[in-house]
Amino acid sequence: MAARAKPAHPPRETTPVPDPVVAIFSLGGTIAMTTDPATGGVVPALSAQELLDAVPALQGLPLDLRVHDFRRLPGASLTFDDITALSSAITTALQTGCVGAVVTQGTDTIEETAYLLDLLHCGDAPIVVTGAMRNPTQPGADGPANLHAAVIAAGSPQLRGAGVVVVLNDEIHASRTVRKSHSTSPAAFTSPATGPLGRLYEGRVHLHSPLAQRTVTPSELTNPAPRVGLYTATLGDDGTLLAAMADACDGLVIAAFGVGHVPQDFVAVLERTAARIPVVLASRIGNGPVLQATYSFPGSEKDLLQRGLIRAGHLDPYKARLLIHVLLAQGRTSTEIADAFHTTAAH
Repeated sequence: MAARAKPAHPPRETTPVPDPVVAIFSLGGTIAMTTDPATGGVVPALSAQELLDAVPALQGLPLDLRVHDFRRLPGASLTFDDITALSSAITTALQTGCVGAVVTQGTDTIEETAYLLDLLHCGDAPIVVTGAMRNPTQPGADGPANLHAAVIAAGSPQLRGAGVVVVLNDEIHASRTVRKSHSTSPAAFTSPATGPLGRLYEGRVHLHSPLAQRTVTPSELTNPAPRVGLYTATLGDDGTLLAAMADACDGLVIAAFGVGHVPQDFVAVLERTAARIPVVLASRIGNGPVLQATYSFPGSEKDLLQRGLIRAGHLDPYKARLLIHVLLAQGRTSTEIADAFHTTAAH
């Protein structure tokens, strides 16, 4: 007698897994500019949603995009208050389920805003800053491609722990090392000392090396905005303007020649200033370190460090100014600031 076939079970219903969520924060800048009929020039006008709508390829990504119109400003007009408020908004988005965040803004200040966000970001989720060198009215506008690449990067597990990175021209740069090295080229963003962290191709992140260590200062900014000066050493400067600036500052960064050298006329001013406020010695070159024990003439790196200046290490003057600003805003002492720069220089 044939065995009776067992009744087939109905297929089990499965709950679809939602796509990971990436938050998009638009600040304005070239990527969001259109022509102003009154002036004939371009101004920030596009919303974050309009930026996304201009990139149909985003719809094919396995990501859900959550849009935030945060500011509509040129990059040059962004302030510390704007970026600290943005950092808080991003933290909230990441705490409510987003796997990463993208910031679109003007390229004039990307190398600074990205590093400031990196100092304030203590989580593992990646934050990707991008923009455009050609506005949407120009042939070959690069904004859509940069935004597409940035969204892919923000949703990539490979960038967890990377902190804040800058993505333009399909290259991924650490915020600590990136610089805008050309005023108009779509390949303007480079990392002179290290090269890019990686690249994007075939819709994926490809890293060249392990992620570098980061300096994070997530404490609340409790003090009023400190005044941190940035003074560049130049041929024939007698130090008069330096002394005037130093008197008005709560902290000072010296963009010195070469490996950390200044005119001899600077020495007395810098020694006197370092006894009152933190003074950081950086190199105006932006590629390579400030040394600490090679040259010994008055105004050399060894001489200045012995007089109380703080070595910036590989940090360029712009990044050193941001680090000292955040530390002063947190109420840190000169000794604590020196320790923080020593730790950063060791990375």
